Amino acid sequence: MMQFLIAAPSSGSGKTTVACAVLAALKKRGADPCAFKSGPDYIDPMFHRSALQVDSHNLDLFLSDRDMVRAIFARYAAGHGAAVCEGAMGFYDGQGLTTRASAWELADTLGLPVLLVVQPKGASVTLAAQIQGLMNFRKNSHVSGILLNDCSEKLYKMLKTLLERETGLPVLGYLPHLPQAAVESRHLGLKTADEIADLQEKIALLADALVLDWQRLAVLTEKPAPEALPEAAAPTSVRIAVAKDEAFCFTYAETLDALRDAGAELVLFSPVQDAVLPENIGGLYLPGGYPELYAKTLSENKTMLASIRQAVQAGLPTAAECGGFLYLGRSLEDADGKAWPMADVLPGDGIRVGRLVRFGYAEMTAKADSMLFCAGETLPIHEFHHWDSTANGTAFTACKNEKMQWECGFANENFYAGFPHLYWAGTPLPGRFVRAAERYSKTKG
Repeated sequence: MMQFLIAAPSSGSGKTTVACAVLAALKKRGADPCAFKSGPDYIDPMFHRSALQVDSHNLDLFLSDRDMVRAIFARYAAGHGAAVCEGAMGFYDGQGLTTRASAWELADTLGLPVLLVVQPKGASVTLAAQIQGLMNFRKNSHVSGILLNDCSEKLYKMLKTLLERETGLPVLGYLPHLPQAAVESRHLGLKTADEIADLQEKIALLADALVLDWQRLAVLTEKPAPEALPEAAAPTSVRIAVAKDEAFCFTYAETLDALRDAGAELVLFSPVQDAVLPENIGGLYLPGGYPELYAKTLSENKTMLASIRQAVQAGLPTAAECGGFLYLGRSLEDADGKAWPMADVLPGDGIRVGRLVRFGYAEMTAKADSMLFCAGETLPIHEFHHWDSTANGTAFTACKNEKMQWECGFANENFYAGFPHLYWAGTPLPGRFVRAAERYSKTKG
């Protein structure tokens, strides 16, 4: 089974573009690939899914320990012919100016060969020096090959000889300059896959243009398939409504599977398009996304706002993260700064800040027992947003380092809401949420 990680010296090198091209080409060759993303990114896996029409999964060594990451990789790689993991940021860039949770640490944890994506603009021999530095920065870098991105055939042929001579690494191929396959960005990164009408055509262009020595790649990256532990999902016991549409699209596939494993039947619905919540539900999960871009539409869907407000106020077990948290507030500013009424369950107003707020990894400690947390319990979190709230809550203490701590979140026996994104897989949260939903369903039954 081919298994490898695609990394780069820095962000903006084209990792996602190359990863999508490789995945689509593997699928075209009948290799039945699966995809993974290093770190907490929601958007890049959407592109993997568009390329493959199968789920892509996150592997994050801050949000999960090494054993859990190995288990997730084994579970979702099982049965496939190739496993391609896309790194995050620069190869060694991790949490808090360390290598923790970096693409390198992930490659080291899983023993994955690494293919470096390099853009050869304005450099030649210096590229070899940079690659040598990446190879030698850690005792076992796992760097095994080079892919050139945004590179002409002529330049590829020149650089291939140079780089192989100077680094000892094989240059496995290149992706030419394809402006017609470019993808637009916005404040949280690339536009989501569902927003790009011709994405399939763009990915097909990338796959067709990719030049790759497949035989050499197979030799470098062939490894025994990981062994997944047998699954022991609980019998379905309760229906939980999960918001999923263009406004609420930041959901870890592993979180949803963890809820299913705990006994939930997940019922997808759209706060943008549907009139009311699904019937016969025992819980509600509102993940993050881009509600600020759809504030007017969400606000004008008054029947859905009323349905959610009444259900939450009646005690429906509810978990809301980031965008879901903003949706439950009094109002939310759109990208132009106009405020639109929201569900009015929480006291805060969502406001546009115009910069990243409390960005990155942190740890969150509960002050009291609640639906999802025990008093004193600490879980890793991640925040990534350009909007803030006038009332972020005080149920938890979040800590990034000794100098940066803050209060956040609302919680009680039926409720959790806050800006932090939670990674539920491998934690007690799915079981606690499902049990709360079961209790609620019994009282309503």
